[in-house]
Amino acid sequence: MSNSLVLSLNNLSKRFGTVVANDTVSIELHRGEVLSLLGENGAGKTTLMNMLFGHYVPDSGTIEVADAKGVMQPLTLGHPQAALNAGIGMVHQHFTLAENLTALDNILLGSESLFSWRHNRKAARKKVSEIIERTGLAAPLDEKVGNLSVGERQRVEILKALFHDARILVLDEPTAVLTPQEADTLFENIGAMTKDGLSVIFISHKLREVLAFSHRIVVLRHGKKVGEIATADADERVIARMMVGADTPTTPRDTQTPGAPVLELDNITVKGKNMRTSLRAANLVVRAHEVVGIAGVSGNGQSALAQLVSGLISPDAGEMQVDGQQILKFTPPAMLKAGIGRIPEDRHHDGVIGAMSVAENLIIERLQDPAIRKRGFLQQKYIQENAKQLCKDYDVRGPGIDADARLLSGGNIQKLILARVFECTPRLILANQPTRGLDLGAANEVARRLLEARIRGAGILLISEDLDEVLALSDRIMVIHDGHLVEANTDDRETIGLMMAGEQV
Repeated sequence: MSNSLVLSLNNLSKRFGTVVANDTVSIELHRGEVLSLLGENGAGKTTLMNMLFGHYVPDSGTIEVADAKGVMQPLTLGHPQAALNAGIGMVHQHFTLAENLTALDNILLGSESLFSWRHNRKAARKKVSEIIERTGLAAPLDEKVGNLSVGERQRVEILKALFHDARILVLDEPTAVLTPQEADTLFENIGAMTKDGLSVIFISHKLREVLAFSHRIVVLRHGKKVGEIATADADERVIARMMVGADTPTTPRDTQTPGAPVLELDNITVKGKNMRTSLRAANLVVRAHEVVGIAGVSGNGQSALAQLVSGLISPDAGEMQVDGQQILKFTPPAMLKAGIGRIPEDRHHDGVIGAMSVAENLIIERLQDPAIRKRGFLQQKYIQENAKQLCKDYDVRGPGIDADARLLSGGNIQKLILARVFECTPRLILANQPTRGLDLGAANEVARRLLEARIRGAGILLISEDLDEVLALSDRIMVIHDGHLVEANTDDRETIGLMMAGEQV
């Protein structure tokens, strides 16, 4: 790693009304360095990076970037093109892709005049193919992004940044949808690129990756820079304490004796349009007092499995039973009536109705309950009292129970969903990516609630692309690949990773 300075954020501050998102934050990045930027949700990481990339204009402070000769130059603030011209690339956690364009078109977007870019597609495709070969980040270049899985879209985002010859690369949760082997390959190749001068700002909630991949760690808390440490001098406990301001308790997974089956899939086949929406003669059993984790790379049938259990699609063949009763009608109300609680993958799109209040979202799946609706009329007093109690019990923070749910942070939306699900004491809980994008404290709270439900007798079907989460919470692990479900019979990361990639082990 070189000592040459390539980026300097100098006393950056940003307010949104009375909320201080960043308070005089200063950070330096050197040539060939991987700097991890850590902090809980709301700590100010995203705001800081949005100022760097020109999406926000800081209220005060300056940014300097080294030019091609290594001379520090002031960056024009509030102009994303200026950041791109300065060699700054950003891979966002929430995708910035045009769904009606192909993956290749998205990668090329903005690199040439709209009147000339198609004339250079052959050379551009060759360059993208070389990047894919170097990084192992395969993506279907000629498929429209709207048809791609979450994992494939993430890879397109990374390819797009690398295609634009970034000298400074901001990676926001880049491995959320990769197998351990793919993540290792990505880190190896980025590590090789750092030796050639690439500098990286790495944002991740996976402390194991932070410790393995970065050279230095900067921690934000409540908008302020509260700590900086060389990675060689850090461990997970030290980092967690810096992020939260105190030791973070974890909930150990105690031994439970599995009970009777609460979910059984018998040779279920779903003939989807692609691998992401297909299941192939899938067999699965989830018992009471048991967490069954589904490990796999995004786009291998998890979507079909989750939609099937949620009642959004019907199988083309096979049989599904809940508590020993065959499911004949595949609709969301039927699944709720059967005792299935659902924590969806996309909490914003599928978990809440943003224009409805927090209180309304908390009862939206209980409208047949006489306490909620009597003679066709909603019982507002009960709804308000229910919302106040659940928000207190589950620590749902926001503008208030009458505020639109869309105004809540991602972590608080997830806590709202947990409150709604657990209040109904379901027999089976479908937890689909339950901690994706959550900070350490919020993720630990989700894990605690799931394990408490397991102790009470619920069966948990955990679908997660975070292998660490699957290993930590699961009693048994199934691997899903190309629509097939296979029992892992191991907790070895490397073996499971190979199974996720489709290798027989």
